[in-house]
Amino acid sequence: MSFRTAFLGPDYQALTTLAPSVFEAVALHLFRHQAAHCPPYRAYLAGLGRDLRAVDKLEDIPFLPIEFFKTQQVRTEPADWQPQETFRSSGTTLQQRSQHLVRDPALYRANAASIFEAAYGPLTNWIFLALLPSYLEQGESSLVAMVADFAQRSGQAQPAFFLRDHAGLIQALAEAKRQPGRCVMLFGVTYALLDLAAEYPGAPELHGLTVLETGGMKGRRREMIREELHQELQAAFGPAPIHSEYGMTELLSQAYSPGEGLFYCPPQMRVLLRDAADPFSVSATRAEGAINVIDLANVDSCAFIETKDLARRHPGGAFEVLGRLDNSDIRGCSQLV
Repeated sequence: MSFRTAFLGPDYQALTTLAPSVFEAVALHLFRHQAAHCPPYRAYLAGLGRDLRAVDKLEDIPFLPIEFFKTQQVRTEPADWQPQETFRSSGTTLQQRSQHLVRDPALYRANAASIFEAAYGPLTNWIFLALLPSYLEQGESSLVAMVADFAQRSGQAQPAFFLRDHAGLIQALAEAKRQPGRCVMLFGVTYALLDLAAEYPGAPELHGLTVLETGGMKGRRREMIREELHQELQAAFGPAPIHSEYGMTELLSQAYSPGEGLFYCPPQMRVLLRDAADPFSVSATRAEGAINVIDLANVDSCAFIETKDLARRHPGGAFEVLGRLDNSDIRGCSQLV
């Protein structure tokens, strides 16, 4: 049996039902495998000159800088597998887009569905609509792939995506809200949600649904702090909290915020914070710092990613995204500087 088969289990059950008590042991097991079999990660670790035999807890793991996904094919051997799908990050024409080579598209979709249902209940209880113009236009978006899969699994009759067709979206929202026994979730990139609200101020169709913003002004509007942004969105979409997703091209898992900007990781994902001035000073208890992510779903790429996002830790395992490190590229999801 291959490492991958044993690690994921049948139908990915070992990943999606992971007990918190075994997370560290499983993560260290995957670290040792990827340290040996992911060529870009192996080369990075060799350059650091670290004694990998001394890595015996999560805080000891050297995390791969996220920039490697722009310049390298970050994939874990065996080398004979071919990507069945490639996800690329959002960005302007002047920016180099990150790419995530996906060996098993079914793993991404099954993992994302499992995470969503743990947070929000069965997909069949929902109708999914999406206002994600920049992601659709640039293509190869993991977020678009996820929402499309959610809509298909839900069995909904309505199309999910509306590009810039605000009138069509308003009509679809009205129809979706008339569906008995279904809740309505609107995924939206931040600037597009604000544009929709500005075009249809006070529209009843914008109330009584769950709005999940994915971050990102894309240079279309001025950047706002989270509190200001969510106040503006709540004024347009009703008093209910604005939900958010923390995800990115380089990860196959997502963390969700049910409101107040506090994100909660699923069992297969964990956030540690590092000193922004020292990438190797990582702590599971640091109050504020830059985000390092462990995503065990990244079994075919690299599960240990050093991001450029800043966060604050909250009780109960929640984290709040504060912004980005200076001189970082603007990125798509949860860009709330």
